[in-house]
Order: sequence, then C-alpha cells, then structure tokens
Amino acid sequence: MRRGHAPGRGKWSLPGGRIEVGETGAEAAEREVFEETGLRVEVGQLLATVTLGRYVVEDFAATVIGGTLSAGDDADEVRWCLPEEMRRLPMTAGLVDELRRMGAL
Repeated sequence: MRRGHAPGRGKWSLPGGRIEVGETGAEAAEREVFEETGLRVEVGQLLATVTLGRYVVEDFAATVIGGTLSAGDDADEVRWCLPEEMRRLPMTAGLVDELRRMGAL
C-alpha cells in the first residue's frame, strides 16, 4: 500500500497500526489489513518483533481469505507486486531489508 498519511506519506509499505484496547497483536493485524486494503486475512505465525524508535512492531504471516483489494483509510493506493517490483517503488525506510531478514523475500 502507498501510505496516505505520515509517517511515510507517499511511500509504499505494509498495512499496520496501533493495537486497540482489548486486542491482541494478531487481531490488530487482521483489523488493520482490512481497514487499509479491504482484504480479510487469517493471521498466522509471528515472524518478527522489531523496535523502530518508540514503536514496537509485530510482523505476522497472513493468508488472504476474502475481501476485495481497495485502498482504505490510510492508503492512497494498494496493489500486489512481485519482489523485484518492490526495488523500483519508493519503500518505507528499512522495509525491504527487514522482509529479507525475516525470509519473506
């Protein structure tokens, strides 16, 4: 998704956001993916926990199980792309390196 708001406005990234009161990290991931992309996902294994400044980010594997891909509340644009296409997109800082480190690329 191309971010529509700060931080990283105009850069391509993955869906994400804050955990709401009473949610687990996995539940927040499921909700955020739907809000930002229109896709329903089944959240799987926690792949990594990363500290980025004052934020703690939990990265999960997920499988699309429904919905329709469309830009949601924090996204200007959403799309599927191959790993080699990511190199040509302006990505949020460190995302490609982190995806490689987790074995997702």
